[in-house]
Parts: sequence; C-alpha cells; structure tokens
Amino acid sequence: MLLKALRVGLGQVIIFLSFITRPRKMKRTPEAQAKVDQAAAQLSLYQFNACPFCVKTRRTLRRLNLPIALHDAKNNPTDRQTLLEQGGKIQVPCLRIEENGESSWLYESKAINAYLEQRFAA
Repeated sequence: MLLKALRVGLGQVIIFLSFITRPRKMKRTPEAQAKVDQAAAQLSLYQFNACPFCVKTRRTLRRLNLPIALHDAKNNPTDRQTLLEQGGKIQVPCLRIEENGESSWLYESKAINAYLEQRFAA
C-alpha cells in the first residue's frame, strides 16, 4: 500500500514538472500546419498519463505541434485491449501508424520521438 501511494505521488510530481516546463509549440504557416494536421490524423499514441517515457513522448508532440490522438491504456479497458490485441503487448508509449490501410505499431519513446522528428520537424 505504501509503495502504491509512493508511485501515485511520484506520478503526480512527474506530471506537474512536465506541465510547468513544457516546451513551446513549433510555429508553422497555416498551410504547413494543415498538412501536418492531416498527416497526424493517421497517428495515435497509446500511453499512461504518469509514465515518464510517455511524458517524454507527449513533450515531443507538443514541441512539434502535432495533434495526435491520445489513448489511455491504463484507465480505459477498450484502449488497453486494442493495444494488446493489435499491438501485440501492453507496453507504453506505443505509436499506432496508419498507412495505406495498414497499421504498424512503434514502441519505445526514443524510437517514437526519432520517427516524429524525422517526419515532422521543420
């Protein structure tokens, strides 16, 4: 019980620190942002709110100004089941990429951030 309380408390500290130190959003022309929005509509991130690796990935989403759908794989049983059945395992963060009618699942915050940087950075 003490361990759970400690984990919840640390999770809240992580979320708070992330909030007060969040990066600025990338500025783009309206036309460029519309293209990014259209491309980002094919992506979704499965995550836990207080997971440090998920926080790292969400910070990248904010910095790159990417409106990617977030799915709570911890508190939403439907999202958790989708992650398990289609992604193959319950591990977060996990980026679901829809391309040409096919889904691919990218795990590991470092790999996800590298993919997002390569695809959406100026």
